[in-house]
Amino acid sequence: MTSPPTPSSLKRRGGNGREEKKMKKLTRILITASSLAMIAAFLTPIWTIDLEAPQYPEGLGMKIWINKISGDLNTVNGLNHYIGMKKIEPDSIKELTIMPFVLGALIAMGVITGLAGKKRLLAVWVAVFIIAGAAGGIDFYMWEYDYGHNLDPTAAIIVPGMSYQPPLIGSRQLLNFTANSYPDTGGYIVIGAGLLAVMVYFYEAKYNKKNSRIPVNESNTFTGKTIKKENYENQVV
Repeated sequence: MTSPPTPSSLKRRGGNGREEKKMKKLTRILITASSLAMIAAFLTPIWTIDLEAPQYPEGLGMKIWINKISGDLNTVNGLNHYIGMKKIEPDSIKELTIMPFVLGALIAMGVITGLAGKKRLLAVWVAVFIIAGAAGGIDFYMWEYDYGHNLDPTAAIIVPGMSYQPPLIGSRQLLNFTANSYPDTGGYIVIGAGLLAVMVYFYEAKYNKKNSRIPVNESNTFTGKTIKKENYENQVV
C-alpha cells in the first residue's frame, strides 16, 4: 500500500503534487556560460556600418557599442549634411542608455536560470530573449529608416525619389557609396547566445517528452530491479 504524500514531498514536487521539471546538467552549464559570455558585449562593438567609396580608399565606418557610437562619426555627419540627413548625435539616442540595462537583465536571468535549473524559468528566459531581440531589430530598422528618409528639403544635394537608409544587415548602394551593415564581435556573441537558448529549450522539451514515457516504479526489463523515474533522470547527463 502506497503511503500518502508528505508536505515535504509535495513541496519538492511543486506544491500541486506534480514533479518539478529540472534541466539536464549540460544544459544548465551551457546556459550559464553563454549568459556570462554576453558580458563581452559591454566591452566590444555590437554592430558596424562601413561606407566604401572611390574617394575614400581607406573606407569610412561607425562602430555601434551598447552605450556609444565610435568611428568616423564627424566625417559621416559632414557628408550626410550635404544630402539632407540629420546629424547623428549619440547623446540623443535613448537606446544607447536603455540597452545596457536590457542586456544586463538578460545576463542575470540567464545565470539564474542556469543555476536554478528549472525548465519553467528557461521558457520565460527564452521568451524574453526573443522579444528583446525582435524589439531591438525593429527599433534599429526604424532608426535607420528615420535617418535615411526624413531629409532636409533645403539640402545642397537632392536626388528626387532617393533615400539613404543603410541596410539592416547586408550591403546596399547609396549613390557612389556602398553601405555595409553587419554585427560586430559583441553582436555575434549575443546572437549566438540567443540561438543557443532557443536550441537548448527545444532540446529540453524533446528530452522531457521522451522521459515522460518512462514508467515510474516499474521493473527494469534487463535487470529485474525497480527503477524510479527520478533515479533515471539523475543517471542521464
